[in-house]
Amino acid sequence: MFDAASSHGQHRRPLPPAQPPADGVPGPRTPVSAQERRTRANRPGRQRDAFFDNAKYLAIVLVAMGHAWEPLKGDSRILEGVYTVVYSFHMPAFIIISGFFSRSFDMRPDRLKRLITGVVVPYVLFESAYPLFKNLVTGSHEEITLLDPWYLTWFLVALFVWRLTTPIWKLVRRPLPLALGLAMLATVSPAIGDDLDLQRVLQFLPYFVLGLCMKPEHFHLVRRRWVRIASVPVFAAALAVGWWAVPRMNTAWFYHRDAAQELGAPWWCGPVMTLALMGCSLVLTACFFAWVPSRTTWFTTLGAGTLYGYLLHGFLVKLGEYRGWFEQPWLHRPLGEIAVTVLAGAVVTVLCTQPVRRVFRFAMEPKMEWAFRQDAAAQARERQSRRETVSV
Repeated sequence: MFDAASSHGQHRRPLPPAQPPADGVPGPRTPVSAQERRTRANRPGRQRDAFFDNAKYLAIVLVAMGHAWEPLKGDSRILEGVYTVVYSFHMPAFIIISGFFSRSFDMRPDRLKRLITGVVVPYVLFESAYPLFKNLVTGSHEEITLLDPWYLTWFLVALFVWRLTTPIWKLVRRPLPLALGLAMLATVSPAIGDDLDLQRVLQFLPYFVLGLCMKPEHFHLVRRRWVRIASVPVFAAALAVGWWAVPRMNTAWFYHRDAAQELGAPWWCGPVMTLALMGCSLVLTACFFAWVPSRTTWFTTLGAGTLYGYLLHGFLVKLGEYRGWFEQPWLHRPLGEIAVTVLAGAVVTVLCTQPVRRVFRFAMEPKMEWAFRQDAAAQARERQSRRETVSV
């Protein structure tokens, strides 16, 4: 049964195809058939890039190895040279990737919620857990404070500040020079103090902003064959310089947590070292990225769990220090140093696996639906999705 309007419609000329609106405002939604909805539902989701997961995993392995080397490096010039080279690029590489994946961050409620549950909550929990752990193992009376990041938790504070200020860095005309200028000023400002580890937040800031400014093709440039070949002599030269610099340079420069005056250097050394270290760090980071495989490997899936490995391995390193495990004489010999290196890599690998992530997800990725107001737009999208699913 049909009405007069539909009858006359049979003799009308067909409508022209829909054109996108000139002002960018979407018009009414075109009805979607059940077959089309089924087709869309069967399409594969957005796939993770294996290169970045591989890079994050390899960087976090170097972080764990570096922490395991700290109690041993004083007895080996070679180990301390390697330690210096690794510390010059492993955190910059990790921070650049963090900045690259923060490019889309804005003040949208769901992204703010994820920032709180994925950064703020783990910071509060682990900033409390580390001193409690020390008190339990050593019988000390370490106080809990959320203003002075303890051991590894500084990165969570920094990530929170960096990501929260991302809209500003996307707004200004020259974000990288501005961030570099702030880092240089921080190195001549000892009055900043230790609250929230703001020295590190500011001194590592240029790497995060660089990641924000980068595009996928920039990572493709460093993965060319000639870069991979050139990185071998560059790393060899870096190791030689690192060995030479051991008795001549304060390793604390690579931690980026102190002003120049606090390291016993003239104030003008701060800006100079900021530029020099960033130049060295970017060269070695490019060499590191050149050797990161872009294909899917056995450790690619572990790249999604690097925050777990980062925060959890600190308990084991500190336990070894508290119990005096690193004081064993044989560990301070070459075979012992190799054993510690392999063990650190194996432990952090296990801590990035899916079973460990399931156990500690309550602390790293809590949902906390009870703590947030429901986003009306998100609820509407969810209801629409349910209706389409039911109609199919």
